[in-house]
Amino acid sequence: MTKKRLTWVDATKGFLMILVVIGHYPKHLDFPLLTYIYWFHMPAFFVLSGLFFRPADSNATMIQSIKKRTIQLIIPYIFFLTIITCLRYVLAFMTGNTELEWYKHDLMTILFGGRFARGSYGVIWFITTLFFTYILFLLVTRYLNRVNQALFLTLCYILAQLESFYVVNILNGPVDAASQTIIIPWNLDVVLIAVVYFAIGYYAKEIFLHVRLPLWITCVAIVSMAMRLTWLKELDYHLSMKFIRYSHPILDIVLPIAFLIVIFGFFQFITKYIRLKVLEFIEMHSITIMYLHISVDKFMNDFIEYKLLGYTLLGLLVPLIISVIMKRFMPYANLFMGNFRFKKVAKS
Repeated sequence: MTKKRLTWVDATKGFLMILVVIGHYPKHLDFPLLTYIYWFHMPAFFVLSGLFFRPADSNATMIQSIKKRTIQLIIPYIFFLTIITCLRYVLAFMTGNTELEWYKHDLMTILFGGRFARGSYGVIWFITTLFFTYILFLLVTRYLNRVNQALFLTLCYILAQLESFYVVNILNGPVDAASQTIIIPWNLDVVLIAVVYFAIGYYAKEIFLHVRLPLWITCVAIVSMAMRLTWLKELDYHLSMKFIRYSHPILDIVLPIAFLIVIFGFFQFITKYIRLKVLEFIEMHSITIMYLHISVDKFMNDFIEYKLLGYTLLGLLVPLIISVIMKRFMPYANLFMGNFRFKKVAKS
């Protein structure tokens, strides 16, 4: 059972990573493909993280869990940001950019992270948000009972909706620009809604791990109806966690969860009969793909003309090759790529 569960989870993560790459396609995508992807692909990663969350039964265990997540998330974060930044600065200097103020401003933006770091750093908000979401939920489950946990998460969700209402309806203008008027580093404010998705994964674990056919059919109907209404331009709904755009209190929960049940159920069924080894392989190297696919495009599009398919293949294949080479030849590669494995200490 465990093997099957891990197989479908790995295949699902591989599929979602492909959607992450597609979601950063720099040119125009036919309506409403990008809208559909953003409805669920980032909430999915928080729900999946919640599925395998283990509460701390002591303060010592909690500290150990934080240390483990720091090594798995923050060390690769620092490593890849350093590599990407050094390469960018070398190329910038070689092409004649010697303006010190530009480098200082750019470096401060990178350090501030979150929605403020764009371009090659467009994905880094997710890591810091996931890291602090994990810590927050660890504290919530350690020190609050179930009733107070529910009250706290409800408060987080209300605050998230209020912030989004302010960004979308009060500030007006493009959402990405409006959200950047809220000066909070590392997208810490997005933790308010991310912790809710994380908690849904944790509390509804059995529902997600064993999707039943009646529920799956119901969710297929919900998803199909929402997609059709959007196609006909009768439903104008968008979700962007990075830029604080989640302004429909019901759909912000219903649509991502319905999509995830459809996807989870599909991969649970398929992997009963076949191994989706390509998707599993992509998941195995997902950290490298996540950090490098945008940079690959920015470098390659100066030399090659390509559309969505070519962009997606390059965004997957080049980081995959780099990841394989790193694992084979670079010392401590697993540590820098988030694959560090901790030894289990036997309880006395």
